[in-house]
Amino acid sequence: MSDESGKQNSGREDKSTPENQETPSKKLTKEAAKDLVVMVEAGARDPQNFLVKAVIIFLCVAWSVFQLSIAHDPINSHIARVWHLAFALGLAFLVYPAYKQHSKPMWVSLTQKLIPSFAKKSIRKSIPVYDWIFAALGITSALYIWWDFDNLIFRQGMPNTTDIIMGTILIILLLEAARRALGPALAILAAIFLAYNFIGPYLPEILRHRGIPLDFMISDMYLTTTGIFGVPLGVSVSFVFLFVLFGALLDRAGGGKYFIDVAFSALGTYRGGPAKAAVLASGLTGMVSGSSIANTVTTGTFTIPLMKKVGFPGHKAGAIEVAASTNGQIMPPIMGAAAFIMAEIIGIPYLDVVRAALFPAIISYLALLYVVHLESLKMRVKPIPRSELPKFWKTVLRGCHFIIPLAILIIYLVVFRRSPVASALHAIQALMVIMLVQRPIIAFLSLGYHHKAGTLDPDLNLKRYIGGAFLDGLRDLWNGLIMGARNMISVGIATATAGIIVGVVSITGLVGRFVNIIDVLSMGNMALMLILTAMTSLILGMGMPTTANYIIMATLTAPVILHLGADMGIIFPIIAIHLFVFYFGILADVTPPVGLASYAGAAIARSDPIKTGVQAFYYSLRTVILPFIFLFNTELLMIAGVTAAGGIIWLDDPLRLAWIFFSGVIAMFAFASALQGWLIIKCKWYERIYLLLACATAFRPGVFDQYMPFDRLGMQILGVCMFFALLFFQKIKVKRQKKSLLAWTQRGGT
Repeated sequence: MSDESGKQNSGREDKSTPENQETPSKKLTKEAAKDLVVMVEAGARDPQNFLVKAVIIFLCVAWSVFQLSIAHDPINSHIARVWHLAFALGLAFLVYPAYKQHSKPMWVSLTQKLIPSFAKKSIRKSIPVYDWIFAALGITSALYIWWDFDNLIFRQGMPNTTDIIMGTILIILLLEAARRALGPALAILAAIFLAYNFIGPYLPEILRHRGIPLDFMISDMYLTTTGIFGVPLGVSVSFVFLFVLFGALLDRAGGGKYFIDVAFSALGTYRGGPAKAAVLASGLTGMVSGSSIANTVTTGTFTIPLMKKVGFPGHKAGAIEVAASTNGQIMPPIMGAAAFIMAEIIGIPYLDVVRAALFPAIISYLALLYVVHLESLKMRVKPIPRSELPKFWKTVLRGCHFIIPLAILIIYLVVFRRSPVASALHAIQALMVIMLVQRPIIAFLSLGYHHKAGTLDPDLNLKRYIGGAFLDGLRDLWNGLIMGARNMISVGIATATAGIIVGVVSITGLVGRFVNIIDVLSMGNMALMLILTAMTSLILGMGMPTTANYIIMATLTAPVILHLGADMGIIFPIIAIHLFVFYFGILADVTPPVGLASYAGAAIARSDPIKTGVQAFYYSLRTVILPFIFLFNTELLMIAGVTAAGGIIWLDDPLRLAWIFFSGVIAMFAFASALQGWLIIKCKWYERIYLLLACATAFRPGVFDQYMPFDRLGMQILGVCMFFALLFFQKIKVKRQKKSLLAWTQRGGT
């Protein structure tokens, strides 16, 4: 894997013990996991030909520079989307092969018999001629809008023959690019929706429509901003690329390794320390990466072997890392690409999305730390000796400069209330400066150290030494620009392909029909309707990325929840509905049998992928229940209510917010203990039921307050007290057992 493909840091290596030495088998395992990331996130090809590699690098750097330039000096939004998709399509056909080398399709085998030289070379090391043709056609069909933009405005709604031909080519190539970059699920789903345009008159009454002519469909999908070039792709252009680039640059600068080291130095000495450090490190890197698969490999190559070393089985070690990495997409301030699309679809500031998502994200991560603690108690996992870990403050200070761009990002977003584009641009600029100067500064400081120690080479050329360090920093910046663009290929293709589905729904009025279908299936039951919606998200999520899953579900099912809830007299805040859909979309990378993050975690842990995925989903059940909770208990989203016009009334009482957070954490701890069957010691079956009741009382006080002489706050206090009552009861029970054991031992027991 080349530097240009975005090689991930494998984390700190501890060579003090044989378990952590880089044996050949461990290297192969890590490379296999990293290879999965490259195939999914950045494209599977790594061409050996210099000119071919130069073309890919040029397109990647040009894309990154283009995005930075339009962030600094904006251009027409439609034109920006056209260029964005042109880069994504061209790179998709150059870096994603049409098939796997070991499973060639029939047409390749037949062609090889007729033309023996056809496709003989490795598809990962060379690019066939047809892929160059597809890349050129994809770029041309996208840029055709830019080239003839003025004329297209005048004949909008009345496309000519050339428009229809170019639009048809773009749609076909986009579906093929989606199949290569994202797997068959999204491409097949988009093709079904396209077919729905034409077969509408022949469908059952509940799905029937009058049918859409080809010229009207092409006009809507290709020439306007309601289809392929709609809101999802627009958000990918304006927001998502900058944040993905920021994460790539931070990783190339060494920020990912720094977060891992800080997490281990802080939590490594506690019981189950490596697993707790994995959760913290994944949360820190997830804030800026937004990719659960890359996050799994970045932190997992170090955390999973250490978890296994201290006693965790392979499938549980991989599952903990996967569960922690997946939740990185819900962790503010950056979250995943879908969060920016959510803000645009709802029409609220991105900061409001961050505000609403903050408590659930932190509660989910604290609950996972608690689950890890319970697992450590059950398996009697021992901590890592302090001597084998880096010193905390020394580690924090060593890379504290990585906090500067993050601080700039948060300050511009929260304090100055600047747009995400401006905030990300300032953070990237600060990070670029750091990347250019950190290596020369480190080189200069090392010179001072060697001079003081008397080990400085008298023949050392200082200018060349410092200059070489500066060139290394420049190389890191160059590779970061390449890595950021390659990581964006799948996102750009996903948002454009999902735009096809959004366009079809808009043209045909499918939402109204979908509302009727869900209403019939749920029989007017709100709980059943939400379960059906969640299951739909999970099923779709098994084969497509979170971003595409969210766009589709936000288009189809979010209006269903809003309308059916209103019919039942329940007014849900629109952001709560979209977060509900979003949370189930993030489970795409966990849910077996297609959870790619689970495959990456299993590859590092050398465990069974399905077993690892099932265990990861079990650990993620805390994330599963949260959407059902905050949809009805919107205080968890810091929302007090909704105005008559649909606006959000935010909670701003600090004491009230502190209590909501505290009671939410305790309720989630009660739920985790009930699932794990463990608190301080093993729980009886009736204690597990008691804990579930405590969780429900603290999370959903409105269900019980009509039967109890307490108001809402009183019920929450009761639920919290129930948890602590069982905690203290088990503590007393353990003390009594210890006293009895001690007394028995003193009487001569063996």
